[in-house]
Parts: sequence; structure tokens; C-alpha cells
Amino acid sequence: MTKEKAREILTSHDQLQVLDRFDELSDEEKEVLLSQISEIDWDVVDSVCEEEPAKRGEISPLSAVEISEIDKRREEFTEEGIREIRAKKVGAVLLAGGMGTRLGHSGPKGSLNIGLTRKLYIFECLINNLLEVTDMAGEYIPLYIMTSEKNHDETVRFFEEHNYFGYPPEEVSFFIQDMAAAVDLSGKLILEAPGRLATSPNGNGGWFKSLDSSGLLNDIHDRGVEWLNVFAVDNVLQRICDPAFIGATVLGGAESGSKVVKKASPEEKVGVLCLEDGKPSIVEYYEMTEEMRTSFDERGELKYRFGVILNYLFRVDALERHMNESMMLHVVKKKIPYIDGDWKLISPEEPNGYKFETLILDMIHMMDSNLAYEVVREREFAPVKNLTGVDSVDTARELLEKNGVTL
Repeated sequence: MTKEKAREILTSHDQLQVLDRFDELSDEEKEVLLSQISEIDWDVVDSVCEEEPAKRGEISPLSAVEISEIDKRREEFTEEGIREIRAKKVGAVLLAGGMGTRLGHSGPKGSLNIGLTRKLYIFECLINNLLEVTDMAGEYIPLYIMTSEKNHDETVRFFEEHNYFGYPPEEVSFFIQDMAAAVDLSGKLILEAPGRLATSPNGNGGWFKSLDSSGLLNDIHDRGVEWLNVFAVDNVLQRICDPAFIGATVLGGAESGSKVVKKASPEEKVGVLCLEDGKPSIVEYYEMTEEMRTSFDERGELKYRFGVILNYLFRVDALERHMNESMMLHVVKKKIPYIDGDWKLISPEEPNGYKFETLILDMIHMMDSNLAYEVVREREFAPVKNLTGVDSVDTARELLEKNGVTL
């Protein structure tokens, strides 16, 4: 992009301040800034001026394939899932763009050692879980790992240094999550350094578009992959490409599936699966009314009881069908470091701008159908979100040991 073209675009969006002191930049800095300007999603940036957030539709409970039914049909579900894996129709996507800062760890979150008597990394736990399935099926599953600009090189290097924890390197591909420009409270683009716009990852809902923009969707097509199991880095117990989950979703005729656990209490802060205007959807805990949180059905169970654990299964063709549709945009007020007119770096003490992100849970509502698949919490849900307390390194270690993992 040329300076003249950038000026034209920025002028049309009342953002010409971005080119202040442009001529003082080095050639490299100019190139970076012009490249960033060419990649801005103006629908996102301009959305901060919208007065009303999108309103939710009519919400109603959604049933699930519960553990009792799964136990009765486990062999049937598992055989179908194994067939899909052996036919090379299944791939896995690990969302691993975060850093371990909240855990007192300076590297990628997945590189945190949670072992006690030996080294056992979060990434290693996940690969071990995947290997259990590939050993059962006798077929490796392509693994696509989404990183971020901040942790990409370190993540790739970490896997290389640990020989991919026994997984074939040719089956592992890395891609970087797309970034979204940040704005100040008046909607103006922010510079975080001379020649560089302030940006942040565009949220885990951008994983499929990021995978496509990296060119890896071509690899998925070339391999004949029809299903993608998407999961987060922080749940060390989760089953990846679980054959029974895959089989239940396929046999159920759904184009997506969600692993769920029953809420521990009405107050538990998890998003729950529901129907929204008759289509599958997820309502976050802070969006639930008091009535929704505390309503019980005829069995004496919570009507909205199935909490999601960020382990989803999507048909690739369904994702492609909706890929160019606009997703719900979440605008978050944050403290964003910036440079002033004298190029002095300012670290604000109060929120001074907005970051934009899309969430994977909103992708469920884009699907025509979704199978909710209940799992046993103590066997498949051990998130590592905090250093201590609830959903922490300590609780994850306890659950790992209960499931026979040596720490």
C-alpha cells in the first residue's frame, strides 16, 4: 500500500492522525504501518460508535446426550468415531495464543510445568491425551496449533526442543491468530510505537478465518478432513478427538457438537448451551437472568444446566458456509499503552480504549444444529486459569492425580 492510498482510506474513516510524523519514520517502520493499515477491518473499528449492542433472541433450554445414554451407546458411538478417524476425516485445532502471565509464568501458557516430581508441561498433557486416541485408532490425526504474534516463535521452538512430545512433526502445523486494531475511547486508532498501531488478538472466534488466511485450509482440503475438534490449551484433562463424541455427533446428524458438564451450582460462572430463536446457542453466565439461573425442570434439575468447556466439533463445510458472515463483536474496555505526540510511551492507570474480539461460543449459533454431549467433570474438566484457588494449577494437579497421571 502507498502512503497516498493509506491517506485516502484513513481520511474516509476520520483517522488521518495515524499518519502524523509519517515522514520521520524509517523505511521499515513505514512499511509496517502501511501494511497494518491495509489489513484493518473497518467494520470492526467503526463499530465502537454503534449505540446499541446486539440484542439476544428468545432463549429456551436445550437438551443434551447425557452420560446415562452415552454409557448405553458408548460402543456404538466409539466405533463410529474410530471409523471417521481411520478414514482420515478428523483434525484437531489447539487454541494456544495465550501467555502464562496470570500463572506467574513468562512463556506461552502451554509451556508451564505442572509436574511435582518430574517435568510435565500443559502441552505435554494435551499431546498425551491425543496420543491415547491415535493409539486406539491406529491413525494419527493432523494437529493445527493457533499461536499469537506474542508467543508464536517460542511455542514452535518449545515443541521442537521437546520433540513434539512424541507426536509426528509432519502432523503438526502452526498458524498465527489474526490481530485487530485497538482504538481510544473516542474511537481513534492508537499507536503503540512509532510506525506501529496498537493491536490485540481478535478473540478465539477468529480461529477459522486465521487458519484460512494462513493457507492451512488448503491442507485440510488436501487431507480430506471433514471434522475439526477445537479445544483450548488450559484444560489438561480434556479428551481430544474423543471417538465417542465424534461418533455421537455424526450419528446424531448434527453439523457441530459441544462437550458439556452439568453446572456445579446455579452460581457457577460458565456459559450454558441453550436454544436462541430455535437455534443452538450459548449464553454467558453474566447474561443469564436470575430466573434462568434458578429455574428447575420436572426432574428437579436446573433447566439451564449444561455448561460448555470449550471443546467443540465442527463440520468443515459448515464452517466454510458461514466463514464470511459477520460474527457478534465483543468490545472490551482496556488499559492500552500508547505513544503521545512526542513519541513518549504512556502506560495508562485507567482503561483508555477498546479492544475487539469474537468468541468461539458465538460460532455455535451460526450452526444449524449442535449436539450437546455430557462428560464427567472430574474426568474431563481441569482448567488451569489461576495460580491458586478455583480452576488453578493446584486443582488441576489434584484431578490429574485422581485420573492416574503421575506428577
